[in-house]
Amino acid sequence: MLRACLIAVSLTALALPAAAQDDAARARRILDRTPLIDGHNDLPWALRQNHGNDPHAVDLSTDLEASTELHTDIPRLRAGGVGGQFWSVYVPATLTPVEAAKATFEQIDTVKRIVAAHPDVFELATTADDIVRIHRAGKIASLIGMEGGYSIDDSLGLLREFFDAGTRYITLTHSRTTTWADSATDAPKWGGLSPFGEEVVREMNRLGMLVDLSHVSEETMLDAIRVSQAPVIFSHSSARAITAHPRNVPDRVLRETRANGGLVMVTFVPGFVSETVRAWNAGRAAEDARLKALNPGDPAAVTAGLAAWTTANPIPTASIGDVADHLDHVKAVAGIDHVGIGGDFDGVDALPVGLDGVDDYPALLAELMRRGWTEADIRKLAGENILRVMRAVEAHAATQASVRPSLARLPDAAPE
Repeated sequence: MLRACLIAVSLTALALPAAAQDDAARARRILDRTPLIDGHNDLPWALRQNHGNDPHAVDLSTDLEASTELHTDIPRLRAGGVGGQFWSVYVPATLTPVEAAKATFEQIDTVKRIVAAHPDVFELATTADDIVRIHRAGKIASLIGMEGGYSIDDSLGLLREFFDAGTRYITLTHSRTTTWADSATDAPKWGGLSPFGEEVVREMNRLGMLVDLSHVSEETMLDAIRVSQAPVIFSHSSARAITAHPRNVPDRVLRETRANGGLVMVTFVPGFVSETVRAWNAGRAAEDARLKALNPGDPAAVTAGLAAWTTANPIPTASIGDVADHLDHVKAVAGIDHVGIGGDFDGVDALPVGLDGVDDYPALLAELMRRGWTEADIRKLAGENILRVMRAVEAHAATQASVRPSLARLPDAAPE
């Protein structure tokens, strides 16, 4: 009841045209029955960076849009119809593996403290059935996703400990190539996965942990899909055919994902969904490099030069329509059973116009309905697809009950 009331208030505040209100109302009705499950939200990191890692430092039970930089709070989650959230326990790729492991366990603790601070709203979930049960009880299912395989410190034993702590996916890399997997935004070392990296995927399959291929190189995507005996996911990626960013998923991988039974959860990051924004970011990076080369040891000159360049080249914006274009493309190439949503709220400085916070999912679904998506399509996108994938991963793990844990170590598996 509270969720429906808050969504209604949000809709009234938007003062949408009648047709748009009808589409948004249809979206809200769908989300009352089908949990919207988002693949990636960085609220734990935002709390760590800006609020002393304390869920009580801000009042998540109030709408924080006007008073903080946060994209996420309980009223807006309710207004957005969110029924399940993978909370990212991201830590930077610049940390040493030992530091990353420690910080990741601290981030897992943060998620659990968020849930404990609001037990009437959140409940931890580790299975698809948990999500359905929690949503039916009127709460938001809270899942844990690790962003960066470097946090396992090349240890399958540590991987198992993360699983036991509640982690249900690991993004194999983040921005840097690891000791066993190539990143999309770093120099390749392995041509995809190393032999040990393949063993990591197999052990994740055995445990029932989702293999997340956001951030990895195209070769790593293909290697992981080849090795995995269970469906894979992309927790927050978009379509490379629409926006030519290496973080996005190319069409041949979309087709392989369909064959694998996996899922691409489209993200909202402007540089990943708008080619204009991506090109602007690339131009700014090139100007930054040029200015640093011209002004060695003079950061003030670099800062002034970048400010002048930005004044002459104002940053463009992405739109809700850009995100819908990516969803349309993934649906067309991979199929309606293989598309989901992974917004990346609280992990970015800017968002598309119309997707300013976690309350705006109904507006996106309404845009898709205007493009011809059926209610059955919306149910699959919102939650049914990720529930199917989770059940398939869980079912595969159940067949591995008699298989012993892998004792592979990086030196044993690395190429000579």
